Formats: sequence, C-alpha cells, structure tokens
Amino acid sequence: MNYLAHLHLGGSQPAQLLGSLYGDFVKGPLDGRWPADIEAAIRLHRRIDAFTDSHPLIAQAKLRFPTGRRRFAGILLDVFFDHCLARDWGLYAAEPLDAFTRHVYQVLVSEPQLPGRLALIAPRMAAQDWLGSYRDFETLELVIAGMARRISRPEALAGAMTELEDLYQPLSDDFRLFYPQLQQFVGTQQAIA
Repeated sequence: MNYLAHLHLGGSQPAQLLGSLYGDFVKGPLDGRWPADIEAAIRLHRRIDAFTDSHPLIAQAKLRFPTGRRRFAGILLDVFFDHCLARDWGLYAAEPLDAFTRHVYQVLVSEPQLPGRLALIAPRMAAQDWLGSYRDFETLELVIAGMARRISRPEALAGAMTELEDLYQPLSDDFRLFYPQLQQFVGTQQAIA
C-alpha cells in the first residue's frame, strides 16, 4: 500500500496520520524516538505492509505483470491501488476525499519535526495535492517517473505505465477483492492495540 491507503487505514488522529506516513521514512527499531502514539501508528504501518506482502491476492496480482517487471510489481501495485482507492473513495470512506486530504495536509504543515525525506516532500505533497491527484490514472505516469529517478536503473520502469493500462481491469478487480480484507485486518489490529 502507498501513502493514501496507509493514511486511510491508520486512523484520523494527527499522531495516527503522522505515524502512517512515517512508516515509509523511519527504518529500524522503534526505541522511543517518537511519541508512543506515533510509534503505534508506525507499527501498524509495518503490519499492513507485512499482511499485504504475504497475501495470496497480491501474489496473484504481481504475477499479472510480465516476468521482467515483477521485481517492481510490488511498488507498481502500491501506486495503482492508491489510484483505485482514490477513484472509488466513496465505497471505502464516509468523509469526502478532498476533506480527508485537506486534513492530512494540515497535520503535516503543523508538524515541525518531520523525519528525513518526508520533511522535504511534505510541502510539495500538499501544494500539488499528491493524495487527491491519485484519482486521475494519468497521475501514475508522474509517480512512476519520480520512482525511476530514485532507482539505480531508471530504464527498468520504462513501459510500466502501458502495462498498468493493459492490466487496468484485472488489477482493479484485485483491489476490490483485497482492500476490504485489508480493512478487516486493520480493524482487528486496532482492536488489540
């Protein structure tokens, strides 16, 4: 799952939203560097990733990609599934997407000590409405281009957008089957936290 899904699943309180994002930027053991409620949200983020990575529907979705692309299938699924979530937001959330993203951006702007790279990208994320822009499939082309700039072999993502276009319906179907199961899993995790 990518930013939007983690934020949607992690809870609506500021610490939960922050921890939901920090999970992609804070590595290693959690040793009290962050407040307890933020660390709890980071742990939930990690459990969501583990559940997702080990789920049979995700393994099936990855196999839809050509063999040469499978190394990157997971990150392509992450961004595609954020597109599906934004596109079908009303099926999964009562609050409108624009209101949700405004709230997230307000929390980010109000936090003076964002970790590492998040501190650099948060202003752009808000100014360019990264989360809301996932509604538009074409946005994924920009996201993939950004990912290509951060890997050692950017040519490895050449043609990925065309593959997502070709796989649009089956991957959308995979998302519709998987996301409710992920929501249910998160509900059980929050109940025991």
